[in-house]
Amino acid sequence: MDEPKVKIRIEGLYKVFGRAPHRGVEMLRAGKSKDEILKKTKLAVGVADASFDVYDGETLVVMGLSGSGKSTLVRCVNRLMEPTAGKIIVDDIDVTALDEAGLREIRRKKFGMVFQSFALFPHKTVLENVEFGLDIQGVPVEERRPKATEALKQVGLDGWGDYYPQNLSGGMKQRVGLARALAVDPDVLLMDEAFSALDPLIRTDMQDELIALESRVKKTILFITHDLDEALKMGDRIVLMRDGGVVQIGTPEEILTHPADEYVSRFVENVDITKVLVASDVMKKPKPVAFVHDGPRTALHKMKEAGLSGIFVVQSDNWKLVGHLTAERAAEAAKAGERWIEHLTTAEACATVPLDEPVRQIFSKVSGNPVAVIDSEGALKGVIVRGTVIAALSERGEDNV
Repeated sequence: MDEPKVKIRIEGLYKVFGRAPHRGVEMLRAGKSKDEILKKTKLAVGVADASFDVYDGETLVVMGLSGSGKSTLVRCVNRLMEPTAGKIIVDDIDVTALDEAGLREIRRKKFGMVFQSFALFPHKTVLENVEFGLDIQGVPVEERRPKATEALKQVGLDGWGDYYPQNLSGGMKQRVGLARALAVDPDVLLMDEAFSALDPLIRTDMQDELIALESRVKKTILFITHDLDEALKMGDRIVLMRDGGVVQIGTPEEILTHPADEYVSRFVENVDITKVLVASDVMKKPKPVAFVHDGPRTALHKMKEAGLSGIFVVQSDNWKLVGHLTAERAAEAAKAGERWIEHLTTAEACATVPLDEPVRQIFSKVSGNPVAVIDSEGALKGVIVRGTVIAALSERGEDNV
């Protein structure tokens, strides 16, 4: 597999607030804590030596409690806040080295930003709000209007362009903010607590819509949140911050199953891990299997050797799943002199799930026969029985199975 392309590289980033902020950087490098520096110098540490990569096309979630530095960090990426030290490199461009003209250019072409506050202009229509970034870029109205209209379609607000923000619900206003960011066709979306002000149900809907939208537009998203459930749902990877520093970086499962320290352990201890684990995490290898050209006696022999009462049947060249054959059916066919098993199995008799099926949705399917895990081409990739699910959850310390 090819190495993922790095879209954003953050190297040794510091942000210290107050007079002579570089003194705070020196104290941090000398091992002083955030609280010690504040007490001795009145300097406030926002970000302390943060380093990580954001890959092209991924949703990277930066999360932490209030005061952890996550919002400060995202504002440093496009220099809404000036970093005190360190580098931010976007597509091989050092953002921290740009002059004002260069910074304006990269903001226009590379970044779209969505804030927690909707930040809509009340005197402008929805369409005019979405056009705003294009207007700032000097795009003529005959060009920007179709782009803004298409952005509204992407977020599900087709037909709302002539309304004003006062006519919209909170969730709709946030969609307008997202459409405004998408209209300029940015490479990177910076989303700072974008859904935090929404009601829980609307927030869930917006999360689902952003996931669906990302599957279509393939943007790189740096998503800031203080909510662990939101981070686990949205993130391809998670950066967990504390006191301005990065504590751990990993996939949602890595964060949950291998916490870096006691702080992370406490942070994730009450999470229902079945929300995170998927079929590929708990399946076992599909062996043995029977092939469509096998005879019933061969299939029975394989079942006997493995101690199975049934066996999955696949195509021999690509392992595409054909169905599930029981020992009883195979024995009847052998007694009747059948030569092949291909016509003895049907896919309808076999429960299947995709590789990314959440574990919590699999429980009801594994009470009886094993469940086949298949890829997008229908090839058999694994097998799940209730015992493998329970064992996998037990290894991860989950008691509620």
